[in-house]
Amino acid sequence: MTTLFRSVAAVALVSVGLACAAFGQSDAAEEPWAAALRTKLTQTLVAATESDVQVVRITETPVAGLVEVELSTGETLFSDREGGYLVTGDLFKASADGLENLSAATRQGKVAEWIAAVPESEMIIFTPKEKKASITVFTDVDCTYCRKLHGELDAIMALGIQVRYVAYPRGGEASTAYPKMISVWCSDDRNKSLTQAKNGQNLPTRDCQTPVLEHYNLGNKIGISGTPALVLEDGTVIPGYLDSQQLAGMVFGQ
Repeated sequence: MTTLFRSVAAVALVSVGLACAAFGQSDAAEEPWAAALRTKLTQTLVAATESDVQVVRITETPVAGLVEVELSTGETLFSDREGGYLVTGDLFKASADGLENLSAATRQGKVAEWIAAVPESEMIIFTPKEKKASITVFTDVDCTYCRKLHGELDAIMALGIQVRYVAYPRGGEASTAYPKMISVWCSDDRNKSLTQAKNGQNLPTRDCQTPVLEHYNLGNKIGISGTPALVLEDGTVIPGYLDSQQLAGMVFGQ
């Protein structure tokens, strides 16, 4: 949970001894019961939050009678088929080997989809001569550890890792970094301007249509609360700074 139900205590649901297929395989959004559930939950959530929350997807889980409900905010709830009860938190599968977080795998796939939907033309990309992998980094030009990561850029690219920056001015439009990031994204040479901003240099004030707020909202949807936040190609989110060798270990599974 990121924003909508932050005040609700997270509940971990444990399914014991279930012989089940992969979580999220069966999307029952078109079935009559699911359509009725969608209508009921939308009414409930709009009334509870006083916002235009929409149910994006309803998916059956391996637990009989329990369904996953994806919201337009990016958050996920669990409900019975009648919509009488809602639970927040992650769904785990229990076995003799321990617990498997089924929700985490589903969430990772969603993040990968959301990042893939961002056009590269909206990003600031540093590409090595020989690209072996790519990471997407939510960044703030005033963030100390974002600057430290950027200082490792040559070493990161030497390892064959492409770095694709998207904007995450902490605090959104109220952030002191926000107008600086607008100026960076409006620059004729975004790469150069981003480096200058991260070096603490003053940039000419520029204004144009940018994706900065869209990137910021996407970061919030993913659940990012600080920078830098690194997203691997499979949707894995790594919060915080890693040096080039640590990063390579995560990217290449070393």
